Amino acid sequence: MRFTKMHGCGNDYIYVNGMEERIEPDKKPEIVRRMSDRHFGVGGDGVIFINPSDAADFEMEMWNADGTRGEMCGNGIRCVAKYVYDKGLTDQTKISIVSGGQIKYLELEAEGGRMLTARVNMGNPVLTPAEIPVVMPENAENAIDVEIEVDGKTYNMTCVSMGNPHAVIFVEDVSGLDLERTGPLFENHERFPRRVNTEFVKVLDRNHVEMRVWERGSGETLACGTGSCATAVACVLNGLTDNRVTVKLLGGELLIEWDREANVIYMTGPASTVFEGEYEI
Repeated sequence: MRFTKMHGCGNDYIYVNGMEERIEPDKKPEIVRRMSDRHFGVGGDGVIFINPSDAADFEMEMWNADGTRGEMCGNGIRCVAKYVYDKGLTDQTKISIVSGGQIKYLELEAEGGRMLTARVNMGNPVLTPAEIPVVMPENAENAIDVEIEVDGKTYNMTCVSMGNPHAVIFVEDVSGLDLERTGPLFENHERFPRRVNTEFVKVLDRNHVEMRVWERGSGETLACGTGSCATAVACVLNGLTDNRVTVKLLGGELLIEWDREANVIYMTGPASTVFEGEYEI
C-alpha cells in the first residue's frame, strides 16, 4: 500500500489515497496501529485516508494511533489539502473537505504548484456540555472555568468542542508538566464520556499563548489544530486574550481568529510532506 508521510506543525500522520488503495474496514484498526508505531512501523500520530465524497470535494477519514476513529484534525485537514493540490487531484485553491460528517472550507496559498499554507473555516465552537460532551449539572449552560479533580489535585477547565472534545487548562508553566502521567488521567476521566483532548496553556500576552496537548488515542503530540482553536476560544471566554491569537506549539505556530459576530473560528497554518513509500499489509 502506498502512503505519504506529512505533518502540520509536527502533528504527523500517514496519508493514504483511499481512491486507489482499498482496505477492508475491519482490517483498518490493526493496520493503523501497526503503521503508526514509531519503532516497528512508519510512525505517526495516526493514519488518514483521503476518500471521494458526495458531500464535499474530498473526505478525510481520520484514525488515531491506537486504532480508534477520530472526528476532526485541524493539522490533518491542511495536510489533506496539500496532498490533493500538490498531486493534482484538484487545481482549485478553495476546496471543501468532510470529516466525521462535518464539512470544512479551506483557502489555499500556493506557489509553483505546491500548497504552502491553508486558512480553514473550522466552524462554530460548541459550548453546550452535552454536545461536547462533558458531564456537568443538568442546568449548566456551559463549562467555562469550572473545577475538575484529577489525581487529588483541583484544576479549572474550560471545555469546548471543535467537532471533537477539548478541556483547556490554564497553567503558569508548560515546560515542566508531566503529561505522560497527567494526560491519560484527563483523557479517561469519568466526566468525559467520549474521552477528551487536554490543552495545557500559558498566556504570554493578549495575542500570544503557549500550549502543550495530550490527544486522546495518540498521547502528547507536537501540535493540535482543533486544540489550538479550542484554546483561543477558552482564552477569549476567560478574558485572557483578544480574538486573534497566535498559538505557540512544540512543533510550530498556528494563527487562530474568532469572528465573534459570525461565531466562526479560522485557523491558518502550514503543511509539509516528509516522504513517500510503500507498506506491506
